[in-house]
Amino acid sequence: MKIKTKLRLGFGFLFIIVLSFGLIALFYLNELSDKSKVILKDNYKSLNYVAAMRNIVDQYSFPLSGSQQAIFTENLKNEGKNITEKGEKVAYQQLEAAFKTLENPQPTVIQANRIRDLRQALQNIEQVNMKAIYDKNEQANEASSRANLYIMIAATLSFIILFTFIVNFPGFVANPLAEFSAAIKQISRKNYKQRLHFENGDEFTELAHSFNGMVVKLNEWENSNLSKIKSEKSRIEAIIAQMQDAIIGLNEKGEVLFLNHLAAKLMNLDENKVIGQNVAELMQKNELLKRIIKPETDDNTLKIYADEKESYFLLENREIIIPNYEEQEEKALIASSKSAGSVYILKNITQFKELDEAKTNFIATVSHELKTPLSSIKMSLKLLNDERIGAMNEEQHELLNHIKEDSDRLLKITSELLDLSQVETGNLKLTFALTKPEDIVQYAIDAVKFQAAQKSINLELNCEKNLPNVNADIQKTAWVLVNFLSNALRYSSEKSKVMIDIFQKDHFIEFSVRDFGKGIEEKYQKRLFDRYFQVPTDGQNKSGSGLGLAISKDFIEAENGKIWVVSAMGEGSKFCFSLPVVV
Repeated sequence: MKIKTKLRLGFGFLFIIVLSFGLIALFYLNELSDKSKVILKDNYKSLNYVAAMRNIVDQYSFPLSGSQQAIFTENLKNEGKNITEKGEKVAYQQLEAAFKTLENPQPTVIQANRIRDLRQALQNIEQVNMKAIYDKNEQANEASSRANLYIMIAATLSFIILFTFIVNFPGFVANPLAEFSAAIKQISRKNYKQRLHFENGDEFTELAHSFNGMVVKLNEWENSNLSKIKSEKSRIEAIIAQMQDAIIGLNEKGEVLFLNHLAAKLMNLDENKVIGQNVAELMQKNELLKRIIKPETDDNTLKIYADEKESYFLLENREIIIPNYEEQEEKALIASSKSAGSVYILKNITQFKELDEAKTNFIATVSHELKTPLSSIKMSLKLLNDERIGAMNEEQHELLNHIKEDSDRLLKITSELLDLSQVETGNLKLTFALTKPEDIVQYAIDAVKFQAAQKSINLELNCEKNLPNVNADIQKTAWVLVNFLSNALRYSSEKSKVMIDIFQKDHFIEFSVRDFGKGIEEKYQKRLFDRYFQVPTDGQNKSGSGLGLAISKDFIEAENGKIWVVSAMGEGSKFCFSLPVVV
């Protein structure tokens, strides 16, 4: 039987029950109404007729006048037509006979007896109807009680039937759906042995057959792909185990998914025991794991004692994102993403760290060794320029000037390399002191004013009054300003100007040097403070080592300051740094 047919029969049965109850109630209510109508209709009229005739007898004497006799006769005739009760006809005949005898004059005694008979007849009719009213009232009460009883019985039966229907009928639909829901949950747990069996011949039976067929296909697919999945899993595990980097994988719940042999060795963990454990519990017992999962600093380089020496590892954290597709009302697939866990990778950079330290030491050694012969060259140049030794021609002077410029540039480069080596080895030492910003700027201006005078460039200083002190290394900070000013003078045309601004902004003192040269292209601005980077030139300006701005950045950041550049082609460049004020 189809579900639609079941629903029709069920609701049809409910309709019949409700209709039957309504008909039973209507039948007994109609019977009660009929009883009430009879009481009001017949007996009430008879009592009215008797009352009218008694009123004539009581108020007037016989023989009656024409109008009085007409009223009495009319009520008597109506009563004759309304005889409905047993004994009422006899009483009516007595009344009629007594009235006729009173129509003709009689002796007083006889007339009084006839009036008494008339009154007695009226009383008899009245008693018959009163008794009938009482009897019919009793019958109506009995009918009412019977109707209440039958209606109550019908209501009780209807309630029991409807309640049973309400409790049991939804099961025809709900029970199969519940079985389907339970079966689907089992399938979601990959229990492909689940089957549904319905023998009702309805749509659920057809759906169960289709469901069972689907489960068979899923089981076949699972069996055919299980070996392939296991093979791929083993291959991935082998790749992870043989990687030269330490790898730790966590799922979205913070449980350890995988841990290769190198990671287990570094953290002194048993890789077979920690799989599946919560990483929060493991971190409480393993400090290195805590440093990897929740690093305290932004520095991703970790120093770990491994291979019987101090080794360096670069920590990388990658979140595993998988796509999540949800079908919307428009039947369009909208892709979102959700996290499936995290992977932590420790790359061994000990070899690169050692090479970097060797490079730094080499640069420091070479730079230090170069300073001595360069200083001797400068001394020799100074002696050659002394006219007391002997006069030189113009070509010799020009040659000496070129030698002096090259030796100055080499000396500057060696000084920068020495500063760089100090920064890279962590040996940078700053001598902090409370200093007025004006003193730092004046120190830098004095260092470059001769260079500015040679190109007739005006150094314009704009400084706010009563600036608070800064806690900084005077020489290193002035060196940064000298570097800014030297670059500005190098790329400024003759008879132009360079602006130096000093002002307070929030809790910082901001220093800036602005030139009005050709500016720097935007694509080069982000790399200006990288080591060894040089902006391509047109050959008119001699390029430095590419270390000045990088070292300036290290100096300013070591003083808890910030450094940046603002430039636009054709408008010049503005190099700035800020230092915190002393509170």
